[in-house]
Amino acid sequence: MLLVLGRAQGGRMSAGVPGSVPSEADVVVLGSGAAGLSAALAASANGADVVLLEKGPSVGGTAALSAGVVWVPGNHRAASAGIADSRADAVRYIASLSNGRQDPELVEAFVDAAPEVLRWLEDATALRFVALPYPDYHSENPGAAAGGGRSLTEELFPFAELGDWASRVVLSPGQESRMRLSPAETVYGGAAGGPAPEVVADREARDMRGWGQALVGGLLAGLLRLGVEPVVSARATELVLDGDSVTGVRGVHAGEPFTVTARAGVVIATGGFDWDADLVRAYLRGPLQNSVAVRENVGDGLRMAQSVGADLGTMQEAYWTPLIRRPGDVRRGDGVFPRSATVVAERSRPGSILVNRAGRRFCNEATNYNAIAGAFHVLDPATLGYPNIPAFLLFDQGFRRRGPVADCGPADPVPDWMWSADTLAGLAGLLGVDTAGLAATVERFNAHAAAGRDPDFHRGESAFERANGDPTRPGPAANLAPLAEPPFYAVEIEVGAFGTRGGPVTDPAGRVLRGGTPVPGLYAAGNAAASVMGMAYPGGGSTLGPALTFGHLAGRHAATGK
Repeated sequence: MLLVLGRAQGGRMSAGVPGSVPSEADVVVLGSGAAGLSAALAASANGADVVLLEKGPSVGGTAALSAGVVWVPGNHRAASAGIADSRADAVRYIASLSNGRQDPELVEAFVDAAPEVLRWLEDATALRFVALPYPDYHSENPGAAAGGGRSLTEELFPFAELGDWASRVVLSPGQESRMRLSPAETVYGGAAGGPAPEVVADREARDMRGWGQALVGGLLAGLLRLGVEPVVSARATELVLDGDSVTGVRGVHAGEPFTVTARAGVVIATGGFDWDADLVRAYLRGPLQNSVAVRENVGDGLRMAQSVGADLGTMQEAYWTPLIRRPGDVRRGDGVFPRSATVVAERSRPGSILVNRAGRRFCNEATNYNAIAGAFHVLDPATLGYPNIPAFLLFDQGFRRRGPVADCGPADPVPDWMWSADTLAGLAGLLGVDTAGLAATVERFNAHAAAGRDPDFHRGESAFERANGDPTRPGPAANLAPLAEPPFYAVEIEVGAFGTRGGPVTDPAGRVLRGGTPVPGLYAAGNAAASVMGMAYPGGGSTLGPALTFGHLAGRHAATGK
């Protein structure tokens, strides 16, 4: 049974940044992303004395930089909107994506608990969720929700309620231009345009934020109302053991060593290992050229779990996504962020194709971001190279006129990360792409696109693909159009990730397993644990839905033993 609290009331949070790390607590949570905040909130609400340690100078982790969408099958918000779903359909759908790499018991635990955790969060915090009419990513598979409903977003959250903590939530420069919107007001919610300027101005005045900012803001506010303030700049590096049991952590806070005794348990929620080159090289199935995860994600939790002999799972996988390569980094406050941008609409709108150095298409460009990475990771057995790296997104003037590419609008000058030429041959020369191969590819694609079909890769044949294309064009035409109007353009596409997804294997309560048996006192959740989804990404929010769910289950079990 889940503990249900009344909705918290009150004004601004009077927060400061704690100056020291407490010496003991019932539950110690490492990391302040979605999983860590969820774990700390559940543990505290269930009566535990909680210490939340964040390695970075700000809270929120990669969740704060995300779209904030959570994937929860069978949720009450979809049911209220008249969208039918069932436990059997959800289990069948996830299993259709397993390739034998999922734990059925863990999958069923997620499907059963996620809707309850969503309700609990609405009762325990000011968060309110909205179901999106956004299809599951493999929308033609058995049990899929082709009409949406399993992906949800949060209503905008007033950051003024966080007081001084409002400025301590991770915020990238790229988010500032969109954070006054909700995903429900974009293509994800089926909207053609955003709110009026006066509405946006009012939101700015009240510091109302959407996307991942809303999710983290709501979780943080709920935690602060329970009297738990995160300790920032506190990096845990070592688990404290009493025999085989984990009884605390050691680390460094603001240059000084600390030890915290955990009377009931330690929850590892430190994110993945995207930014540790050695771990990436050792474990991932293929290249990871870039990541949008926060730079603190260097595998601290993984190393701590390894030190106690934890079983590991899904180590070869990440939550993959192609990125538009924009070289360099950009700073905001204490944070350093890559300029690279995720690419979804640009691959899906009519009038674009992906090609390799041979000038050939190699995949369905409009497929979901996690699955498409497999096409980049194809290995040439003769050369042992990756023939689809580098890859280039090509488009024409008509495509550019109809919408932005990353943050470059139709009327903006051509940026330094975009190539342009009056002819395809000229563009091929700039890219180092085979000219004859590219000419043949475009000629074939254009002929089929004009007829509204893609016999090579079936682009535009799924509900998910069409949802990301041009809603004014019916059927596959939502994703297909010839590249015919000069000048022609190209941007380089890299294999990136939202985060790695390998780590210690856990049971349905979030307990870390060693030889199939729980390690006493140790839990893990989020990207610091082996993913319940294996290699799959069922739909929008398949990172955050399990992170919130298993973070909650871990925190509750650590506090109550059940």
